[in-house]
Amino acid sequence: MPAATSTIRLEARIGTDLYSMVKRAAELQGRTLADFVVAAVQKAAQHAIEQAEVIRLSRVDQACFALLLLSPPQWAPALERAFARRRRLLHELCAVPGVPECEGGSRA
Repeated sequence: MPAATSTIRLEARIGTDLYSMVKRAAELQGRTLADFVVAAVQKAAQHAIEQAEVIRLSRVDQACFALLLLSPPQWAPALERAFARRRRLLHELCAVPGVPECEGGSRA
């Protein structure tokens, strides 16, 4: 027996003009009003999430990004010092028995 799909009721108040337009669009597609609204909301939600998660670059920016990945610039002295400090701290931390971050040895 398939598992029951759980649903949640969603309500919204809309103007009569918008209601008429949505109802007409649903009829034109041969859908129920509820089916049309659910499909439209799902499409809008997917689009909003995609827009937030996808980085779009122009061709020039893509080329610049690829070049930097293939030939990264040298680290600034402050970044080199920060990584050296991190290595020292991890080495000291991993010398203490039972530290969960160091299971399997030092990761410096």
